[in-house]
Amino acid sequence: MSGGHATMLYRPGDSPVHQLPPQVKLLVAFAAVLGVVATPRESFWAFGIDVLVVLAVWSVAGVPVGWFARRAVIEAPFVLLAMVLPFVSGGPRVDVLGLGLSQDGLLAGWNILAKGTLGVLIALTLAATTPPRDLVLGLQRLRAPAWFITIATLMLRYVDVIAGELRRMRIARISRGDDPRFLWQVGAVARGAGTLFLRSYERGERVHRAMLARGWAGHMPAGPSVRVGALRWVAGGSPALVIATVWAVAAWPG
Repeated sequence: MSGGHATMLYRPGDSPVHQLPPQVKLLVAFAAVLGVVATPRESFWAFGIDVLVVLAVWSVAGVPVGWFARRAVIEAPFVLLAMVLPFVSGGPRVDVLGLGLSQDGLLAGWNILAKGTLGVLIALTLAATTPPRDLVLGLQRLRAPAWFITIATLMLRYVDVIAGELRRMRIARISRGDDPRFLWQVGAVARGAGTLFLRSYERGERVHRAMLARGWAGHMPAGPSVRVGALRWVAGGSPALVIATVWAVAAWPG
């Protein structure tokens, strides 16, 4: 894997979280996201505990909160949607700071904000503590479909190639007097996106032909088989276990 991609999301370290086998972290992250999504939206306390669990993992991993905060802006569109729902939804209204807001909209917006934010933070935690190559190895050890592993490997490998092409195109535009900050240059940005798509497609064709010339058989080589002890499963799975317990208590009738 290219080093450039690793610097985008992966943060090198030697913490216990970094040293966990990737298949353990993949399963734990998946189970944690399921627990968050299944938690009833009215159980506000449950989401607070989930946040504390995530913060505890960050503390053990030695990754600062600010690092995650800067990268969590990817969920900005969902935050905007959550803020709009109380104003546009129907049903009973409630006064908040002099504004008549929908109760159902408030709950729906809170549901999107809480679960979406936690899901993004869990995914970022996995990416920050696991190199891209190890993610692929973890999928192999979990017996994921070969076609899925192949797609994930090639995507991780060439996302930097496309990002590099985008940077070069942007520099070329700016050197010719273009300034993408102005609204009237949206057309130029759209044409640049189309050009990037064509260049990426052509490069993908060349890469595929090169792979066939080197004996590509339609699947990635199998990674080494590694046995994980029960202690590491228990230690690594403890955050997901806490989140699952919180969900069970929150969803318990009465």
